[in-house]
Amino acid sequence: MNESAEKNHYVSLSWFGLGKLIPYLAPYSRTMVSMILLGLAGSACDIVIPMFFSYSLDHFVEKGTLEGLPVFIAVYLAVVVFQVVVNSISAYQTCQIEMYVGRDMKQASFDHLQTLSFSYFNQNSVGYVHARVMSDTERIGSWVAWGLMEGVWNLSFLAGVIVVMLILNVRLALFVLLLVPVVTLSAIYFQRKLVRLGREVREINSRITGNYNEGITGARTIKSLVIEKKMQETFETETENMRSTSVRMAHFRGLFLSMISFSTSCALALVLWQGGKITAEGVMAIGVLSVFMSYALNMMEPIQWIIRALSDLVSVQVNIERFTRLMETAAQVADPPEIMEKYGDSFHPKKENWEELYGDIEFRDVSFHYPDGDEMIFEHFNLKVPQGTNVAIVGETGAGKSTLVNLLCRFFEPTGGQILIDGRDARERSQLWLHSNIGYVIQTPHLFSGTIAENLRYAKPDATREEMQAAMKAVAADSIPERMDQGYDSQVGEGGDLLSTGEKQLISFARAVLADPRIFVLDEATSSIDTVTEKKIQEATEYLLKGRTSFVIAHRLSTIRQADVILMVEDGKIIEQGTHKELMQKKGAYYRLYSQYTL
Repeated sequence: MNESAEKNHYVSLSWFGLGKLIPYLAPYSRTMVSMILLGLAGSACDIVIPMFFSYSLDHFVEKGTLEGLPVFIAVYLAVVVFQVVVNSISAYQTCQIEMYVGRDMKQASFDHLQTLSFSYFNQNSVGYVHARVMSDTERIGSWVAWGLMEGVWNLSFLAGVIVVMLILNVRLALFVLLLVPVVTLSAIYFQRKLVRLGREVREINSRITGNYNEGITGARTIKSLVIEKKMQETFETETENMRSTSVRMAHFRGLFLSMISFSTSCALALVLWQGGKITAEGVMAIGVLSVFMSYALNMMEPIQWIIRALSDLVSVQVNIERFTRLMETAAQVADPPEIMEKYGDSFHPKKENWEELYGDIEFRDVSFHYPDGDEMIFEHFNLKVPQGTNVAIVGETGAGKSTLVNLLCRFFEPTGGQILIDGRDARERSQLWLHSNIGYVIQTPHLFSGTIAENLRYAKPDATREEMQAAMKAVAADSIPERMDQGYDSQVGEGGDLLSTGEKQLISFARAVLADPRIFVLDEATSSIDTVTEKKIQEATEYLLKGRTSFVIAHRLSTIRQADVILMVEDGKIIEQGTHKELMQKKGAYYRLYSQYTL
């Protein structure tokens, strides 16, 4: 399910969905069992401690004696120290589980994303994917760890308190328990209100964040269109909605807390009223009354937690469903097991089994439509590209020029026919083997955070400084590190934002050159470079592309006149192909496009 479909997807409570977390919890089963046992021990201490106050009232205060006091103090301190130690260890183990489970889920989801096909990232935004990897995993890890620990304590404490009260005095216990249904129903009502208002607040906050982001990133457009007033009014409306909804939420939270406090006071009043009568009758000791008072004060919190936990359980299941849906998403382009066994995968390549790639490419009777569409882009398309051939692909913006190279790179699989590489179906060898032999330079360059040298070494991890310098010089990029203080060790910033677009493109071009691929794909790679630098790169690429098969998606038609074959694309289909001279003589679509360009 993609991002847009998920917005209308309702998730109900399902224990089967929770069971999908077992693989991530199993490695820490011993820690979880220990945490549960320690939670039970801590809860038992909370139940037992009021008994000490009861004993002190009945045996020291009422009888007026200090006999046995040292032993009493020693036992009491031992229980308190034991409780502190137990709670500390339990809290530490809870933090461990939260961090470990969250880490494992982040790692698993990130690793799985590396195996997904190009189409997945076309259909889902960066923010959507980021939320699955970060927000959902953090929420699940926190809920599993702290929810389990708090659940053990609250449930065992509530059950233990009820049992002890019934043992001590059934009549008084029933009076206290009369309040439980009232508190439960009230808590359910308020919790539903708070959950609904909380969702509204989060949704409004998301819109405010989006408006704030647009106000910054689109500042130039806003000023040029003179729409500051409109943006201010929109932002003011959303913040006012945020204020009013937050106030309503605070109002209900205040009422909820007041209701819990009132219920606790009622329980205490009942204990004092009925307990006082029973004590006066001599049926129950005053120490037992103190135990009931303590339990009446503390038993409302577990009830409140149970109601809140059930609401959280439904809420967190949305996170679980989204995470497991990501992990269950299969790559639309995947190597079969026997291919992976021979060639390895992205994390465990078996390079010793990789054959050398020469660069003979053939599209044989290829048909294709995108996974999310029915319109055929190619139908029975045939094209032979001998090793060393320079293929140029031209057409209007949005004509579908990138589809051909997407198929070549196996970002998508043809729906019919075959793509042969060195005479063999591309599907008979691994994607990793193919991608390792392709140098791809795209129109919008991306650099990773780090230094220039680190970015270049993504293409060749063991590249020497001399090799990097040669690659940079080949694409006229050697002046970039020379002007920077740290040279090749200079930081490029997040996404390369410390460099100009043209400089980022030159470094990405050098990175592709350093990889020494057998196939080059240049996707409008020089469109963001000035004409002087472009001329230098053209001279360099003429030398670099010799002996290599190359596909050049052209933005400037002057760059592809020397191509061995030019493919003219229109409405996602190849309507003309030939050399520049042949296509100009035909005076068809290419001729019109070229004439328009040169006017």
